[in-house]
Amino acid sequence: MKTGIIIYVVGEVPLYWSEKDEINIRKLDSRADAVEIITTRTGHFDVLDAWWSLTSRGMARIICRLAEFSYTGNLILTGRELRLSG
Repeated sequence: MKTGIIIYVVGEVPLYWSEKDEINIRKLDSRADAVEIITTRTGHFDVLDAWWSLTSRGMARIICRLAEFSYTGNLILTGRELRLSG
């Protein structure tokens, strides 16, 4: 069963956040076959959009994790997660 993860980032995105940073975050979670990120400036429009993208690529188990930016601009997972399917 393929696993997809949606990282939903709350709060303001630092000005220097780029697509390169997003790609590096995607590589961090080795348990996932695919990772989608939602921020106010990059990634998907909303959770449903990211869920559809993962589902259409064959992900049977999808988990949504919450993240936020620290004062220094690093992305930190809050530890909260929600299983959306699978």
